[in-house]
Amino acid sequence: MNRSLALTFTTLVVSSGLALAQTTQPGAAYNNADFKVTSTQAVYQSDLDLVVMSMKVSGQAGRTVPKPSGSMANAPVLAYVFPTTLQPQDVGFSPTEGIVALALTSHPDMDDTPLWDENNDGNFDNDGLVWHPHWVVLQEDKRVPGGLSVKAFRKDDKTVVLPKTAPGVPIYFDSPGYNVVTSGPTIRVAIPAYRIHNRTDFRFDAVTCYLQMYHPAHGDTASHHKAEDKPLLGVYAVYGVLSGKLSLPYSVTKK
Repeated sequence: MNRSLALTFTTLVVSSGLALAQTTQPGAAYNNADFKVTSTQAVYQSDLDLVVMSMKVSGQAGRTVPKPSGSMANAPVLAYVFPTTLQPQDVGFSPTEGIVALALTSHPDMDDTPLWDENNDGNFDNDGLVWHPHWVVLQEDKRVPGGLSVKAFRKDDKTVVLPKTAPGVPIYFDSPGYNVVTSGPTIRVAIPAYRIHNRTDFRFDAVTCYLQMYHPAHGDTASHHKAEDKPLLGVYAVYGVLSGKLSLPYSVTKK
């Protein structure tokens, strides 16, 4: 990862933590033990050809979920995030600058996994609250308190390639459908190795955070916003970074 971006992120983590001391800050109500990261690991299971990534917290992983806002305008998103050294091409995006991260998310106001019925009720459009994964590309963004957003692009940019499982919004954002399991203090996700170009040598970190959607009533929601606009999906509060400095020090072990 770019060193300047890492330093910027570290500064933003500190400032975000201070801001969360004020309960009026976005996401402050969710800052509890369920998002206090204590450890992480990624294990390549050769017999199944899977990379299983996990994050452990001091509370109960996945227990706290967002309260619906009733609108896409400021829809809340909670996330356990694994920033990685993977390249965008490894997960199906066209080449671009930024941090490739796997985010395990819950958000009751929208369903962005149209191919998957996570709660198995026969309705594919009502299960955004169920913890599920997204590949994203993160970039620095000073328009939001958390200092990062999911990278956007113009809708008419024909050079941008997204995975076939992407839900069709103009950001580097995919809904890969990997299995996510919560058990006590641990949340896990299982990634078929072929879905990441068989890359089992990447480094990663563990982050917990609060994001918000921004869905304007009109206009292009891509990267060329007016200065006063918000990103389509931005990080508003960072609860914790396991390494402390987003140094991505953890590596995949093999089993």
